[in-house]
Amino acid sequence: MADRLAELDFQAAIYSSKIKYPIWKIPMSDIEIAQQATMRPIIGLTKEQYGIDAEHLDPFGHYKAKISLEYINSLSDQEDGKLILVTAISPTPAGEGKTTTTVGLGDAMNRLGKKTMICLREPSLGPCFGVKGGAAGGGYAQVVPMEDINLHFTGDFHAIGVAHNLLSALIDNHINHSNALDIDPRHIQWKRVVDMNDRALRHIVVGMGGPANGYLREDGYDIVVASEVMAILCLASGRADLKERLGRIVIGYKSDKVTPVYARDLNAQGAMAALLKEAIKPNLVQTLENNIAIIHGGPFANIAHGCNTVTATKTALKLADYVVTEAGFGADLGAEKFIDIKCRMSGLKPSAVVLVATIRALKFHGGVAKEDLNSENLAALGQGFANLERHYHNITQHFGLPCVVCINHFTFDTDAEIALLQQKCNAIGATSVLSKHWASGSAGAEALAQTVVEAVDQREPEFSYVYDEDLCLWEKIETIATKIYGAAGITANAKVKAQLAAWDSDYGKFPICMAKTQMSFSTNPTVKGAPSGHTLEIREVRLANGAGFIVAIAGDIMTMPGLPKVPAAERIDIDDDGRITGLF
Repeated sequence: MADRLAELDFQAAIYSSKIKYPIWKIPMSDIEIAQQATMRPIIGLTKEQYGIDAEHLDPFGHYKAKISLEYINSLSDQEDGKLILVTAISPTPAGEGKTTTTVGLGDAMNRLGKKTMICLREPSLGPCFGVKGGAAGGGYAQVVPMEDINLHFTGDFHAIGVAHNLLSALIDNHINHSNALDIDPRHIQWKRVVDMNDRALRHIVVGMGGPANGYLREDGYDIVVASEVMAILCLASGRADLKERLGRIVIGYKSDKVTPVYARDLNAQGAMAALLKEAIKPNLVQTLENNIAIIHGGPFANIAHGCNTVTATKTALKLADYVVTEAGFGADLGAEKFIDIKCRMSGLKPSAVVLVATIRALKFHGGVAKEDLNSENLAALGQGFANLERHYHNITQHFGLPCVVCINHFTFDTDAEIALLQQKCNAIGATSVLSKHWASGSAGAEALAQTVVEAVDQREPEFSYVYDEDLCLWEKIETIATKIYGAAGITANAKVKAQLAAWDSDYGKFPICMAKTQMSFSTNPTVKGAPSGHTLEIREVRLANGAGFIVAIAGDIMTMPGLPKVPAAERIDIDDDGRITGLF
């Protein structure tokens, strides 16, 4: 499971007899908790909670449904609710629990009588079978049906991948049939995609086997969540905007190496939009406590823009008084892109931010090895606090938003560690709340919910972008690096600098989507805490014209991840009754 890796370690130790623990006290895994949930039919639940009639829903079984765009458009005159963003400190193997906190906070706000809807991203199969093993929350703060959400869901990612690869096929087909557009095969920017971590596909050769099989050229794969089609779906305002954005995709350049070739030049946008006909509709599910949640879109935040769809968030804001959403990975990546890309393009205005941290993760940032995180270590906690402090400063000073620190409680946290963390939060002026939603659901997050509601209700939604859109592209990247990452500056080779300078005239207003390791403020994933004074190397830049941003790839980050030595796939199984196990 994504949010409670440490609890998994604990359970594994129990079952391997490394820890003596009474059998009746062994905690259930996330999937066991989810499989015991009493779900309610989604059509009746949406009618009861939000007055949505069945005619506006396309059910996928009993517990999942898509909501029609026509119904969403009918809500345009409704007043918007207030938007709350959940983000986190820099992620560690110790676990932070951002999705779990988003679900727990939303349930707790509903428990307090606040009409609240949760908006999440869809999980990718890559990390489900790679490191995480699932991404639907954890413990008693989950969205369900958990297995469906993690495995295929309503087919959105499949549709995105097929739409992307259709364009890839059309490109090679056009070159094979006389290449009337004069596409330079050496300067094709459009790769292929698959929703799985597969490092062997990063660099490939297509067209082998002679002329009958097309034009021989180098190619490669990205993971679906890095696809520009994913970003376009997440930022599009409707079907017409979706199709227009798809047509704007730059697939490569002509033989003069200057003139761009667009997807619309291949007449690809209509067919691609047709493949996304259902995927553009938001998905409705429920929490363990039977509160409606929307899950839609799923770009990664370390290699893409990390936010669920604008359509989903705006729909939730029309239906509820409060909306709790999340952005991927730490606040330096997901939250920054939420502000500078999603909010800038859509006009969304967040009212407050919840910064999730765990004592275990802060000790890891303070230099403690993963196997020693269950032992009290006040010195390491104090040292690792620098990571939280940097994120808090960025949120309050550079985003201009009020921030509540959620201390996501773990079984092994000691009273002394909790007291020290709260003391250090107080010292920097941060409001912190200990929350036990993983163990107790909404009841364990009531204090957090009350604190967040008070923070939201006390102010108008005002915030600041990190950089001005009138800066040149190089200056935008430099501003993110120096303000948010604490870098002394950025560097790049002459080719990258020249490319950015050439784009300034036509794309200079575009925001920046940083592709960088999520594990550190630097480009070195092993550097913990809050490093400063480092230089950020920009290895490559990519134009995402349809999405409307420039991707700056820093350091060694890959847009096609690989599987770990022991992938999560090895523990996932299904029994003769169709019951899935090992999907934590």
